[in-house]
Amino acid sequence: MTSTDSTRPGGGRVRIPQRTLRTDQWWLGPLLTTLGLATFLVYGAVRVFQQDHYWVQEHHYLTPFYSPCLAQQCAPDAALFGRLPFEFPFFLPYAFLSLPILLLFRVTCYYYRKAYYRSIWQAPTACAVREPHRSYTGETRPLMLPQNGHRYFFYAAFVITVINTWDMAVAYFHGTDGGFGIGVGNLVMLANVVLLWGYTLSCHSCRHVFGGRLRSFGRHPVRYWLWSRLSVLNNRHMWFGWLSIASLMTTDAYIALVASGTITDLRILN
Repeated sequence: MTSTDSTRPGGGRVRIPQRTLRTDQWWLGPLLTTLGLATFLVYGAVRVFQQDHYWVQEHHYLTPFYSPCLAQQCAPDAALFGRLPFEFPFFLPYAFLSLPILLLFRVTCYYYRKAYYRSIWQAPTACAVREPHRSYTGETRPLMLPQNGHRYFFYAAFVITVINTWDMAVAYFHGTDGGFGIGVGNLVMLANVVLLWGYTLSCHSCRHVFGGRLRSFGRHPVRYWLWSRLSVLNNRHMWFGWLSIASLMTTDAYIALVASGTITDLRILN
């Protein structure tokens, strides 16, 4: 037996008296999503406020969590774009400009909205599973309005990805003898940048930039070609989202271990 919430225009939402009609492990997906997001948020918070072991001077490895490094306390060579002329207080991360941008870009991402709406907010948790909320307000509440700014956060995140790419490329020209060189850290940073570009370019907003607001694809063959290629990436946006989160933590952890002297970077060339 089902009932309808008449508070919503147009028929309302179907409500079920049982907690769930499902017989499978419907809770496993939301649980894993919550654990995955929580792991990233906790790890990221610890690392950005640690403000140490973010830079390997010998090979110019800079963790993406600290890029661009802008504080006066940053190592001079780590601040590839210069340092502000004052020291940051202890509670302000060195990369205080990029971190909010990247966080807002991820939080407002269409895939991540679905992920945490279903797993944390439970709206809805899964098909045929009763919701804990009596009504549905969508994204009309004040705290939800920034979700509509995702397209603008994309532009800023695109710039940050370019900066991460620059950090990765510069490190290749700081081998053991000061010339071109390749170490495990270079490969780790390269993999991270590839996945970050995969996530950024597969974004729905990126597709809109190239193919949105067009009355006819026939009149814009180049934009149509780009839009169709990005659409292929967009089909794997979820995978790029999770893999890029994993690569961010892996890259940061590797650089932190090398910077702290816990491990030594294995050199492949020079």
